[in-house]
Amino acid sequence: MSRAGAHRGVPGARRPHVDETASGDLVVEARDLALRFGGVTSLDGVSLRQRRGEILAVIGPNGAGKTSLFNCLTGAYRPQEGSVTFWPRPDGPTELVGRRPHAITRLGVARTFQNIRLFPALSALENVQIGTEVRQRYGPVGAILGLPHARRAERDGVRHALSLLDLVGLSHRTHELAASLPYGEQRRLEIARALGTGPSLLLLDEPAAGTNPAEKRDLAALITRIAGTGVSVLLIEHDMRLVMSVATSVVVLNFGRVIAHGTPGEVQRDPAVIEAYLGVTDAEATDGDADVTAGPGAAGRKDAR
Repeated sequence: MSRAGAHRGVPGARRPHVDETASGDLVVEARDLALRFGGVTSLDGVSLRQRRGEILAVIGPNGAGKTSLFNCLTGAYRPQEGSVTFWPRPDGPTELVGRRPHAITRLGVARTFQNIRLFPALSALENVQIGTEVRQRYGPVGAILGLPHARRAERDGVRHALSLLDLVGLSHRTHELAASLPYGEQRRLEIARALGTGPSLLLLDEPAAGTNPAEKRDLAALITRIAGTGVSVLLIEHDMRLVMSVATSVVVLNFGRVIAHGTPGEVQRDPAVIEAYLGVTDAEATDGDADVTAGPGAAGRKDAR
């Protein structure tokens, strides 16, 4: 399938180039994941592959299984079937299924959540420092006694946290309480804290939810900058203009199954995707009148949240 056709994206965002011929540079691969809760199947044979430095978006209507997939990748849920292989380094594959969330974080997988989970009474800097402490190697005795290696690690953590605040555009908010920040800046602060754990793979669960158009433009530019640092980004998002602007590849879930996988342009015109989002038939979708980036006022549109 080609990337032909008009592309309508978030202004100012540039999609990074990924060498699709580099078959040996995977960062994560999920194979045939099945997740059931009693008689309800949340994931039914879901597979995906992501290359290092790629921005991969997972989209689909509400209840499609997107957050369940994230929970399987990060150890919050254990799938009944399937495997998840993660490459912290190109030559070091590791199986994630069966590992606890904190162990997966230490391996190099970080995530944000649909609902912001900051520490509101701490400053922006202190919130990011909590993330950087995942990589610090001193214990409580070293901290209490103020041993040299503990003090040195704390200074390094502060420097790293400050650099991350600068990356997400919050260096001017360093000492402000997280609760006092505008909503869009709280979203970016949560991303900075996740980056503080030193991930190779960053999972963003609906980072644009509740943000205004200007904040969405800032977010699109930030996601592109993060990928430019070498961190792979796996993104769940309902804002199709944002997805089409920043994603290198898109996976579409519906009722727990992958129904499409390809470039943003390919997925945008896939009849199965159009039917899942708009409720139109394959014949109507083939006519070319339907568009998954259409606004919520489009006739017959299903709620894509």
